[in-house]
Amino acid sequence: MAGPVAIGAVASKIKNKKSKIKILEGIKDSKKLSAKKREEWNKILRENFECHCVFVSHKIIDKMGIQKAVLLGVERVLKKFRKPNLVLLDGLLKAPEKYKQKTIIKGDEKISLISAASIIAKTIRDRKMIQLHKKFPKYNFDKHKGYGTKLHYRRIRKHGILKIHRKSFLKNLTK
Repeated sequence: MAGPVAIGAVASKIKNKKSKIKILEGIKDSKKLSAKKREEWNKILRENFECHCVFVSHKIIDKMGIQKAVLLGVERVLKKFRKPNLVLLDGLLKAPEKYKQKTIIKGDEKISLISAASIIAKTIRDRKMIQLHKKFPKYNFDKHKGYGTKLHYRRIRKHGILKIHRKSFLKNLTK
């Protein structure tokens, strides 16, 4: 409901496939890890893989919708890599047509590199929301990270909508 959407990507140049696979043993979807574990994985991933993350702002989300904003983010993050041989995507995501790609439903639960990308994105976005908490402490972004929790709704009702809120997500609150 607040802040940018983050799109993470992780690339492996498989020189020693066994060691890369071993590094990723036990990795999980970011939503199934504690913040501490995500930070630990973030460090491991950045030391062993090429990792990038981009934000797409709340303004763009409101202008074009979350789905198109995410696709824009996919395009932006892929530009940070040399042209990959294969792009693995989670859910219903698509990369621009120039990329050889495969979309895997629940990919963040099934494919370790997709799990890794979800960890990179969530870790960076959470850090961003903690920064925003320092700027807007009444909203408790350090706790709910901008998601639609009961606490976040209570803070909005008490203090109003901020410029960083996604207005398109708050239509019921703004009526």
